[in-house]
Amino acid sequence: MRGFGSIKTKLAALVYYNLSPISPGLTTRLLYRRKFKRPLDLNAPKTLNEKILWLKLNTYRDDPLVTRCADKWLVREYVSSAGWGEVLNEVCGVWASPREIPWEELPESFVLKCNHGCGYNILCPQKSGLDIPRSVRQLERWMGTDFWRCYAELQYRGIPKRILCEKYLGDGEHIPVDYKVYCFHGEPRYILVCDGREKGWPRFYFFDRDWNFCPITRDGLAAPLGFTLQRPPHLDGMLSCAAALSAPFPFVRVDFYEAEGRLIFGELTFTPSGGLDTGRLPETDLLFGSLLELPPMPEEDMR
Repeated sequence: MRGFGSIKTKLAALVYYNLSPISPGLTTRLLYRRKFKRPLDLNAPKTLNEKILWLKLNTYRDDPLVTRCADKWLVREYVSSAGWGEVLNEVCGVWASPREIPWEELPESFVLKCNHGCGYNILCPQKSGLDIPRSVRQLERWMGTDFWRCYAELQYRGIPKRILCEKYLGDGEHIPVDYKVYCFHGEPRYILVCDGREKGWPRFYFFDRDWNFCPITRDGLAAPLGFTLQRPPHLDGMLSCAAALSAPFPFVRVDFYEAEGRLIFGELTFTPSGGLDTGRLPETDLLFGSLLELPPMPEEDMR
């Protein structure tokens, strides 16, 4: 389960996993207190984390479009219907079980991912070096897990589980640059770039839509005067695509890659870090929270 390592935290994860179907609201409050050492205020949320959790428990919890777009397979139909099919990565196959995968027919390099959660990925830059039995066991564990229950991320609930095989991006040595576009009410506002992953020391930087550097991360504050990163060659297309895909939602993060000379869609992320991002600076969490206006409180209280 994501984010749980020691025996104590594994026991806590088991509690959350079993509590989520009974009370996702209580699970969320317990997780928040564990992460931030303070109670969660859902009556007057101010930070982006708090407002994401509010959306998760209210607006997004039973929205079929949100569930469809959280599904890494069905979101492709949504992207195509929005007129952006050209940014989709190539799919080599889709299966309901790892036992159905025709390993001998797969290309020499590929990525396997489960569609019903986050982090369920197997990167294979060279098939000859892949431990297939181990990969099958890993995929079976993921397929046997209801990911949504780990952090009560209700948008993943009800997704029919599938395994996707996508084209591998990169050459095995160079990792494609990924861009995470934070969109508020259909407007792309900030772009998060992860720099230096291939060197083993990733650093995170924000830029605005005009590619002005914004020192609003810890790495950003430590950056030297005049710091910047190369402007993405497809920035205009990235922003246009992000605006189109995010239009129906109060908040969503639209993820992209720049690879092989083209812009490639990654996924739509409704609850970054499960809405429990302790790495985001408190002042940045408040800044982003101020950009998100929540819809009216539903008549039925959060469960």
